[in-house]
Amino acid sequence: MTYKFRIGLRPAWLLGSDGEQGVSLQEVLALLAAIDATGHIAGACKACGLSYRHGWGVLRKFEESFGTALLITKRRQGTQLSPFAQRLLWANRRIEARLMPTLESMASELQEELERLLPQGEPHVRLHASHGFAVEALMHHMSGSGHAPGMELRYRTAIEALASLERHECDLAGFQVPLGEFEAPIMARYAQWLDVDNYRLIHLAVRNTGLFVEPGNPKNIRGITDLARPDVRFVNRQIGSSTRYLVSLLLERAGIPISAVQGYETNEFTHMAIAAHIASGMADTGVGVETAACRFGLAFIPLVRERYFFAVHQSSLAQPAMQELLRLMRSPEFVGYLRQLVGYDARHTGELQTFEQAFGRG
Repeated sequence: MTYKFRIGLRPAWLLGSDGEQGVSLQEVLALLAAIDATGHIAGACKACGLSYRHGWGVLRKFEESFGTALLITKRRQGTQLSPFAQRLLWANRRIEARLMPTLESMASELQEELERLLPQGEPHVRLHASHGFAVEALMHHMSGSGHAPGMELRYRTAIEALASLERHECDLAGFQVPLGEFEAPIMARYAQWLDVDNYRLIHLAVRNTGLFVEPGNPKNIRGITDLARPDVRFVNRQIGSSTRYLVSLLLERAGIPISAVQGYETNEFTHMAIAAHIASGMADTGVGVETAACRFGLAFIPLVRERYFFAVHQSSLAQPAMQELLRLMRSPEFVGYLRQLVGYDARHTGELQTFEQAFGRG
């Protein structure tokens, strides 16, 4: 089905002072990002759909408000962002990376609530999953398909998602499992929420997970043992996330106590937020999927490969909405999109498996 409308939420900056209504920074942030990309104001104004005169007016207005220059113009070298403008832009990227999954989840929830009030409403597939690029891609493809069912999305940790599935609060629960030596302890962590007899698994993708480091790796970070160095600042995922638990297993194998890792209690909620944190210079390394490192221009040190699954009640598979979802996941368009994500393997996307088939045990 297609929605009659689409709810969207976005973070917004407001600049003001006591007793004054804040002025939105959306226009100047977009302009600064375009200048950073094009290297000159004329091209940035064109990209933003602004006249040259209006663009200059926006820049001058906020230079006056901030009390500092936003641009540095050098003869025959184009236009560059000032250090202040660069930090402003990085702060905006960090905010978007941190807040967008939460806002997308809230928008989906609001969309579902309003859709239920419309006549002839159709049932939606309820997905609870941690934020990831394959999940994000699935939402995008479903919203763009006139035949796909609606999807209600909640971003949750793997354990929260599996607990929701057990309580019948969702139809699909997303969770990741590393290949190799850490598969068993991760699966043991999920075990109490997995009904291996009555659940089936839908394979979404395999992805590369590893350390993010600054371009050129100036700290010469090579692996997990470097997290114990006093000159290395680490940024972790939030408490309860599977990636955080994986980090604890990696540290345990290396014989490194958590107390030896500077920044272990510093938390971010998504792979993109981890990447933004490092790219902005607030940390030297963190763990996440390769796609996020690539999008922020960071170097990547592989640690493990992870399979990402959707768990589903076997009785739900015959429902038309679920069958349509499986059809879309197996479509050349969706599989082709996953294949172009850096660090993703889509060879088994959409395959339906039992636990025995996936893990060699019941």
